[in-house]
Amino acid sequence: MTLPTQARVVIIGGGVIGCSVAYHLARLGWSDIVLLERKQLTSGTTWHAAGLIAQLRATANMTRLAKYSQELYGTLEEETGTATGFRRTGSITVALTRERHEELRRQAAMARAFGVEIDEIGVAEIAAKYPHLNTDGVVGGVYLPKDGQGDPANIALAMARGARMRGAVIAEGTKAVHFTRQGDRVGAVDWRAEDGTSGTIACDHVVNCAGMWGRDVGRMLGSDVPLQACEHFYIVSEPIADLGALPVLRVPDECAYYKEDAGKLMLGAFEPKAKPWAVKGLPADFEFDQLPEDFDHFEPILEQAVHRMPVLAKAGIHTFFNGPESFTPDNAYYMGLCPGTDNVWVAAGFNSIGIQSAGGAGMALAQWMVDGAKPFDLGDVDIARAQGFQTNPAYLSARVSETLGLLYADHFPYRQKATARGIRRSPLHDRLEAHGAVFGELSGWERANWFAGAGQAREYAYSWGRQNWFDNQRVEHMALRDGVGLYDMSSFGKLRVEGRDAAAFLNHVCGGDVDVPAGRIVYTQFLNARGGIEADVTVTRLSETAFLVVTPAATRRADETWLRRHVGDRNAVIADVTAGEAVIAVMGPRARAVLEGCSDGDFSNATNPFGTARQVHVGMGEARVHRVSYVGELGWEVYASADMAVHVFDALMAAGEPEGLRLCGLHAMDSCRAEKAFRHFGHDITCEDHVLEAGLGFAVKTDKPDFIGRDAVLAKREAGLDRRLVQFLLTDPEPLLYHNEPILRDGEIVGHLSSGAYGHALGGAIGLGYVPCTGESADALLSSAFEIDVAGVRVAARASLKPMYDPKGARTRA
Repeated sequence: MTLPTQARVVIIGGGVIGCSVAYHLARLGWSDIVLLERKQLTSGTTWHAAGLIAQLRATANMTRLAKYSQELYGTLEEETGTATGFRRTGSITVALTRERHEELRRQAAMARAFGVEIDEIGVAEIAAKYPHLNTDGVVGGVYLPKDGQGDPANIALAMARGARMRGAVIAEGTKAVHFTRQGDRVGAVDWRAEDGTSGTIACDHVVNCAGMWGRDVGRMLGSDVPLQACEHFYIVSEPIADLGALPVLRVPDECAYYKEDAGKLMLGAFEPKAKPWAVKGLPADFEFDQLPEDFDHFEPILEQAVHRMPVLAKAGIHTFFNGPESFTPDNAYYMGLCPGTDNVWVAAGFNSIGIQSAGGAGMALAQWMVDGAKPFDLGDVDIARAQGFQTNPAYLSARVSETLGLLYADHFPYRQKATARGIRRSPLHDRLEAHGAVFGELSGWERANWFAGAGQAREYAYSWGRQNWFDNQRVEHMALRDGVGLYDMSSFGKLRVEGRDAAAFLNHVCGGDVDVPAGRIVYTQFLNARGGIEADVTVTRLSETAFLVVTPAATRRADETWLRRHVGDRNAVIADVTAGEAVIAVMGPRARAVLEGCSDGDFSNATNPFGTARQVHVGMGEARVHRVSYVGELGWEVYASADMAVHVFDALMAAGEPEGLRLCGLHAMDSCRAEKAFRHFGHDITCEDHVLEAGLGFAVKTDKPDFIGRDAVLAKREAGLDRRLVQFLLTDPEPLLYHNEPILRDGEIVGHLSSGAYGHALGGAIGLGYVPCTGESADALLSSAFEIDVAGVRVAARASLKPMYDPKGARTRA
């Protein structure tokens, strides 16, 4: 075999994802593309995929990608001459419980906000559209007429042909065996073909599209790609007379999906406890292979399916199939530029939705590679969220046994993973646990979300209504508002930036001015060239040359990566010091009294005003106190070294007892921040949300001469805003808001909520969301009548551009 010795990009993996990336890069004008496939195209998992192509995903941008995939597959055959088998059959999802029906109704509302055609249908209409279904126990469902199905292998082959037509080289039977890395760049790929030939390709970029081999290829490339193959089961019946053309059917309460194809019926399953496969390594010769049958594992699904679909009882089984699919710890795939690298990209770990995602994922990644910036917010799938420890096979094996089943589990709000827990713990963990903490998990961190009362079960009872911790949260929330509460923020990321050029470097990256006296805290954002928000942080100047950047726990690695990619040759060192300090938030009107009760520090406004940090003694130890607040109250974040953290906690608790101090969880922190209209990164503010339209212009200092995004901020100020982030309060105190509920302005859908919570002090559910306003004044916008669609019911809402709780911020400066 002869291959080019130079390429702009080498793509590893010839499944549907790799073929899509090659196709879309070629469409954007890259011709020197080489795709290496170890065996034959589609021979890993693509060939046996079910080929279900749905439009609706959990977020607006993931839905955008899925819709694009469907539209692309409808045109590929005409373009390439390769049949894709794509047809719009429609899809039905049915609910067998009231909770599932509530979920489907909320999904239908979300679909309307995202522009996806959807109908809520009753039992009679379900039976009319799917006459073979036994409707016993069916409560209702939704129908998406434009959903479809296709031939997975041919979709991939069509994109491969489209890439070849534009000059891409696709080499089958050719394995990448080594990568030459210098610093943060991979400069060459060594390959070896099955015919014994070998060679080296110098390249500008490498893309890891290796599917279930993605973790191994990532390791070779020096990047973390945590995924694990699981066994995935389906059966195909013998031909069924008069079956007819049918929509795709999902019965998630029975873990099952059904697809009609050529007069046969396919039954697939996402069982509650999955079987990880090849944990110790994938077979070197795997190609179009099946895994051993395990009828005992599949039998419970089949028994329910025979009841639900009686025609199956009369039809023989033509095929019992067991094949591997790769799954990730959070059920979201990986895409983007890998942390710690300048030219290594990934698109892998598609959690059994690779066919419906491939077109959009390939398009978005290709655009990102060409432009050097994300085309829109891809935070849900950005590889920068992956943690190094998550590549541990023991962790992956435990976690993916759960995540496969979660695809069809009830998607309740606040649902916590049950497996692979207890990995990262705050120094205060045991103290919090002893006081009744109920923990959730984020990025491996165990975090106290709420505190159970005496005799109360320390567990979540999930629901779409008021969950079992609603009253606990209310008590904690009101303690922060009216008295004093303490919560643990140790999981938040802490990045120390130090060096001669640290101030200049951070002023280039941050929209705010961080060149302030030591002891000052600056709330700011990292902006991109479009004025979008890449990170939402505080920066504390510790000394002339040292700063502390505090970030959300979920984005710590992404924010560190952003800093490292922009430091250039400046004299500045970036270090993750998250584990070195615990952070104890003491918040509420009585917070000053608590701190004065255990410290010799001066916490007065004259000495320690809002936005300043000071070193003090606490108990018999020492700590640094930051006067800031994410809940909108007087308060301090107390930073204590890990060795002194428990002592400092005990001293604060003792001083807080006479003040009525209450331990609080992060659910209460979130509901308080929603009342105060504080933005939540990843929901209310993302890389595609302009900092001015997010209402954060006060945090941007354009009198600085040079920072990323400055021109975009000035241009937006000149042109005016096209949308504004608005806070909403439902006038009915009963409904609950989570996020993605449609916003209606004068009866028309104009957007969706980016976040939601219950405002216990305001007496109703709170939401934040963007509303178009091109050419309008703030008064004109607010003079409209607003409603929020909650599971199909329109609920009137008050709207405000200022925080409805303490709009002038007097409480934080008390």
